[in-house]
Amino acid sequence: MAPRKRGGRGISFIFCCFRNNDHPEITYRLRNDSNFALQTMEPSLPMPPGEELDVMFSELVDELDLTDKHREAMFALPAEKKWQIYCSKKKEQEENKGATSWPEFYIDQLNSMAARKSLLALEKEEEEERSKTIESLKTALRTKPMRFVTRFIDLDGLSCILNFLKTMDYETSESRIHTSLIGCIKALMNNSQGRAHVLAHSESINVIAQSLSTENIKTKVAVLEILGAVCLVPGGHKKVLQAMLHYQKYASERTRFQTLINDLDKSTGRYRDEVSLKTAIMSFINAVLSQGAGVESLDFRLHLRYEFLMLGIQPVIDKLREHENSTLDRHLDFFEMLRNEDELEFAKRFELVHIDTKSATQMFELTRKRLTHSEAYPHFMSILHHCLQMPYKRSGNTVQYWLLLDRIIQQIVIQNDKGQDPDSTPLENFNIKNVVRMLVNENEVKQWKEQAEKMRKEHNELQQKLEKKERECDAKTQEKEEMMQTLNKMKEKLEKETTEHKQVKQQVADLTAQLHELSRRAVCASIPGGPSPGAPGGPFPSSSPGSLPPPPPPPLPGGMLPPPPPPLPPGGPPPPPGPPPLGGIMPPPGAPLGLALKKKNIPQPTNALKSFNWSKLPENKLEGTVWAEIDDTKVFKILDLEDLERTFSAYQRQQKEADAMDDTLSSKLKVKELSVIDGRRAQNCNILLSRLKLSNDEIKRAILTMDEQEDLPKDMLEQLLKFVPEKGDIDLLEEHKHELDRMAKADRFLFEMSRINHYQQRLQSLYFKKKFAERVAEVKPKVEAIRSGSEEVFRSGALKQLLEVVLAFGNYMNKGQRGNAYGFKISSLNKIADTKSSIDKNITLLHYLITIVENKYPKVLNLNEELQDIPQAAKVNMTELDKEINTLRSGLKAVEMELEYQKSQPTQPGDKFVSVVSQFITVASFSFSDVEDLLAEAKDLFTKAVKHFGEEAGKIQPDEFFGIFDQFLQAVSEAKQENENMRKKKEEEERRARMETQLKEQRERERKMRKAKENSEESGEFDDLVSALRSGEVFDKDLSKLKRNRKRITNQMTDSSRERPVTKLNF
Repeated sequence: MAPRKRGGRGISFIFCCFRNNDHPEITYRLRNDSNFALQTMEPSLPMPPGEELDVMFSELVDELDLTDKHREAMFALPAEKKWQIYCSKKKEQEENKGATSWPEFYIDQLNSMAARKSLLALEKEEEEERSKTIESLKTALRTKPMRFVTRFIDLDGLSCILNFLKTMDYETSESRIHTSLIGCIKALMNNSQGRAHVLAHSESINVIAQSLSTENIKTKVAVLEILGAVCLVPGGHKKVLQAMLHYQKYASERTRFQTLINDLDKSTGRYRDEVSLKTAIMSFINAVLSQGAGVESLDFRLHLRYEFLMLGIQPVIDKLREHENSTLDRHLDFFEMLRNEDELEFAKRFELVHIDTKSATQMFELTRKRLTHSEAYPHFMSILHHCLQMPYKRSGNTVQYWLLLDRIIQQIVIQNDKGQDPDSTPLENFNIKNVVRMLVNENEVKQWKEQAEKMRKEHNELQQKLEKKERECDAKTQEKEEMMQTLNKMKEKLEKETTEHKQVKQQVADLTAQLHELSRRAVCASIPGGPSPGAPGGPFPSSSPGSLPPPPPPPLPGGMLPPPPPPLPPGGPPPPPGPPPLGGIMPPPGAPLGLALKKKNIPQPTNALKSFNWSKLPENKLEGTVWAEIDDTKVFKILDLEDLERTFSAYQRQQKEADAMDDTLSSKLKVKELSVIDGRRAQNCNILLSRLKLSNDEIKRAILTMDEQEDLPKDMLEQLLKFVPEKGDIDLLEEHKHELDRMAKADRFLFEMSRINHYQQRLQSLYFKKKFAERVAEVKPKVEAIRSGSEEVFRSGALKQLLEVVLAFGNYMNKGQRGNAYGFKISSLNKIADTKSSIDKNITLLHYLITIVENKYPKVLNLNEELQDIPQAAKVNMTELDKEINTLRSGLKAVEMELEYQKSQPTQPGDKFVSVVSQFITVASFSFSDVEDLLAEAKDLFTKAVKHFGEEAGKIQPDEFFGIFDQFLQAVSEAKQENENMRKKKEEEERRARMETQLKEQRERERKMRKAKENSEESGEFDDLVSALRSGEVFDKDLSKLKRNRKRITNQMTDSSRERPVTKLNF
């Protein structure tokens, strides 16, 4: 079988198989460099056939997650050795079966540890137990088969570890538990699948970086080794930089990497002789500077290194030389040599040997010389000029302006041509390439913007027109559907009535035949010899005066009247006018009958005045009041009417200066607008008109045509009804109709609307027409809910069975007068939960009832399905429903009255009220009668349902009746869920108890095997990466290259006037 590529996860007991070409016995080894054999593994079962053995052995190799080299060696072994390895591994797996071989056990332990955050309340033994559990997890992640790691990943074990790291308190973070948790992540990353899972997690690297805040040296070293190794993994470098930026915010650092430089510089206390931490920090810094984008980009390396130099790393490096540690010196040499190489390459850009980046003067001069006589020089001068204008206050946000400028320039330097940012420190979502392209094509962009704005306006206009047409189509479609539904119902009703009419006609014919037969018998009986008329037993005379006429035919079934005649077609002749009133011309309304009042001589103002909003007393009520004794004409002689007119003029005048050369001419007044209605009302009316965006003619046409084009939305119609011209407004407007052009917008609107005959009634009819379908759609579901809810409770077998069980419970539990019941009020259902168990107060009679029902009466569990409409029925209030029906009835009647009035009026051009409303009345009347029939049916069914449960129909409303069942159904659902939760809790407790028992049984054997497993661990790929990073071997290639250039660099530095000498390196 061809080997597959796997990660570097090996197993120690087969490691010796790869030493030579011989086939030694399979032995356990304590170390890779030790040949001490613990025991020889002999297979105890017969070897299967070759093909079956290959399949079994392939599964075993897949579980071991070996590298390609080891896989090839494994498959090259003889069949006997393969069978030996397979049997020994399976034996080990059988021995290790137990609680600790399940990932679920460790995940439960991690979650419980995270929930109990503080170590202060723990005893020392319990703390040791927690530490051993995590160490056991670390060992399992290294040594267990591949399926253990896969299962641990599938159960989201990484999130449990990260959650524990995020929530641990200070004592835990300083303990061995913290170090072991980081070790668990490291062990998980030692597997190819686990490493991919960690890198793919959104916050794993950030949480790992947070552990740098601890004072535990071992934890810090482990974190730095993981972060440094991640830098070497493809795609990991940027994640590490983002994690360090996250740590800056988490630890409230002034700049990134500040904590690392501080730890590197510490030389007191526990940090005095702690070389391992300083080595780990330098190893991490070298990995950050040389990996990722820094492999190819000199600018990026200079960018990151300058960040470390600004934090003062160079003096710290000089001080670290005092430790005289070969591994640490190796990392320091690499940092120094890489810095020297980069600075020399950077200086070559300016044809120099060295650039002193600490000298602002030298850097400015180099920039100036480079830009002189270039197109960029004016912009460079502009930058300097505006930098001089930058605020220099020490307080406030001044430093933030310079920070912004700094980050913009950093982004320009490090962002590549594709707009990708290798570092997230500068500005996020700031694409330099796009900005430059926008600046280059600024004029073109401006033109495109103008064109886009124009197209956007056109698009909006077309969109509005399209929406308008869609509204028209929707309205027409809805009307058509309603018309078709109505026609179908009318057709069905007509067929039904035709059938009934035929039946009644047949009955009438039968009765007539019987009547004729009786008459014939009466005639025959009147022959001599027969009984005399009027004699007892004789027939009644058929044509005697004063005799009762024959009985009328029976009424139509159902009490229905015959259908009314169809309305007159539109445009027909109006009915003739009524006779004139008696007495000729009638007196005007409100004229006094007995008191003759003399007409007052009231002065008239030259211009319109503001109105005085009073309530005028009718003249026929003046007799015998104080008003009969008052004569206001005397007052006009005293008042200054001109001042009054000037003060309360209906419109204001503006003084306009005349010719400046003629001082004798008086100023002229310029009239702005004429407004006679109330200011606040006019303002609100103007707001409404601006929202309508229609002219007065368009509004007028929409009202006359009953809004055929759907120009008037329902909400706008509702607002228009608030601005119907009142009689006082109409009178004032009529007085100024000759000044129509000067009228304000609101005044002219009211004036033109007042010219429409029955404007208010038309508007109300149009509003009712538009709202009718919506109101019917609101009412019908409520009626249907009552009807369906009544049928459901009446027919539900599950409810009947449940009531039977509850009745049995009650008769059994109650004694005396409360017992021996034959029924109970349905409101008692919601009192079942009030009875609590004497064993467990959390268990009620309802919980117990549900348990019994689930076991004994499974059909009752369909109660929710059989009563699915009860929640909707419980929301219906019959009083409110009757009000809505009455509103529809009165509105429909008002529209019919207006239709009759409009039919009596001469038709105006463009007026479609009669035709549109006649059609609407036909459809709406039938729809409303359908709703009334449904309501009557629903009330009958509700009455039957109420009586069915022994309640009084007149004393309970649907919302109360169905509300009882709704509340009970909700209580049943909650109790079922609580029962399920209690069942799961009990099962979980039993499972944990079982796992704890197994753990105690195997604890001793686990403790004995742990040491052997830890000693027999074989390092994986990630461990190799960490080890090479720790020793500095990963930088050997670059370091050798730099050493070869050392002599050349030193000679160049000696010849130049370099300010900073080359640091002496220790080789």
